Amino acid sequence: MTRALLILLLTAWLAGCASPATVAPRELRLAAAPETTLRAAIQLLMERGYVIRHADDDLGRLDAVLARMPGYGVSLRLSPGEEGGSRVEAIATRGGRALPPGLLDPFLTDLQARLGLLP
Repeated sequence: MTRALLILLLTAWLAGCASPATVAPRELRLAAAPETTLRAAIQLLMERGYVIRHADDDLGRLDAVLARMPGYGVSLRLSPGEEGGSRVEAIATRGGRALPPGLLDPFLTDLQARLGLLP
């Protein structure tokens, strides 16, 4: 009985370690079209030392990895906004694990500035 309980507790503990915590993506709504936003994001990421692994206008998808720091990446998902703009969802990862969404705020602010959307 004690052995079965110990095995059950050990299994539950290990299962908890195996499931990664999900982090909600940072979401931003912009007045620029998704295609324009994607092109600006590509240029900005390349200037910051990222290698673009995948970019697709039709899918509204952009995946990039930082060249000087292996394992660090950024993924953007773009879709048309409700009023003609675009909706951007951004996720930063390191080693396959999601990082806190606040790390992307400087990039998203620079993206808005590049698109001429900041005052």
